[in-house]
Amino acid sequence: MTTYGFHASHEQISPSRLLADVRTAEQAGFDMAMSSDHFSPWSERQGHSGFTLSWLGAALATTSLRIGSVNAPGQRYHPAIVAQATATLGEMFPGRYWVALGSGQAMNEHVTGDPWPTKDVRQRRLEECVDVIRRLHAGHEVTHDGLVTVDRARLYDLPSTPVPLLATAITPPTAARAATWADGMITINQPHDKLRAVVGAYRDGGGKGPLALQVHLSWAPDKAEAEAIAHDQWRSNVFDAPLSLDLPTAEHFDVASRDVTVDTVRGAVRISADPARHVGWIHEYTELGFDEIYLHFVGQDQARWLDVAGSTVLPALKEA
Repeated sequence: MTTYGFHASHEQISPSRLLADVRTAEQAGFDMAMSSDHFSPWSERQGHSGFTLSWLGAALATTSLRIGSVNAPGQRYHPAIVAQATATLGEMFPGRYWVALGSGQAMNEHVTGDPWPTKDVRQRRLEECVDVIRRLHAGHEVTHDGLVTVDRARLYDLPSTPVPLLATAITPPTAARAATWADGMITINQPHDKLRAVVGAYRDGGGKGPLALQVHLSWAPDKAEAEAIAHDQWRSNVFDAPLSLDLPTAEHFDVASRDVTVDTVRGAVRISADPARHVGWIHEYTELGFDEIYLHFVGQDQARWLDVAGSTVLPALKEA
């Protein structure tokens, strides 16, 4: 049975507003939520970048939702600090928090001033971090010397229920590699053949746990407005790797996306003024085998979307 969640987009919405939004999402009938983790937005038009780990404590304390977040350990976040932060959330909110670990993007990680590694090095660094986090969550004292360094770290407050360590993956090679360590996988909406390849690579590699999908969508009462919202807020997010991973600032993304059209944005965002059309698209993703689907309305004002999601979209999805 597929469950449906709300995506909290920190790069688009202020932390205080987003906290109110996630509460409204729970009232609208969403089963869960997930959160991005950005130091920088994708565009100056988005204009936000609240600290996710602070926000999560407030969101978990003021809702009953299960909430997860994306995290990239190894550069901006030392893995021992990720282990401590995630263990603390797990201890306070047993069974309600998960983290999806990835190798990161320059836009968020370059702030340390350290060199931005190649993809292969980032992937090996991530795997080292996963091992460190798992050992710390198990209560071990950890010393590690590799692409990351850890000196005699030990956590004193551990969750009674282990915090699931999911993987983020967009390509089959990343998914196959994640299958060796992850407790589940989350990806983003792409053409169905690409999603099947990502899911297949994860499962064929022995990947266990739930499969989750983040769906970017734009809805408004009329088509032109839905298109304008998507083009304004998400045209900086249409690029494939390596561009999407290696550009360092919002300014770079704004320059790169100056000539991106609405038609191009349609490749990344499901755009329609018809709630039933959105329901149909989401059903297609459930048929691909996703256990959890997180809906991300790409506009900055969530109120109208949450109203139509609660009154129309979620009831139709849950009746199917």
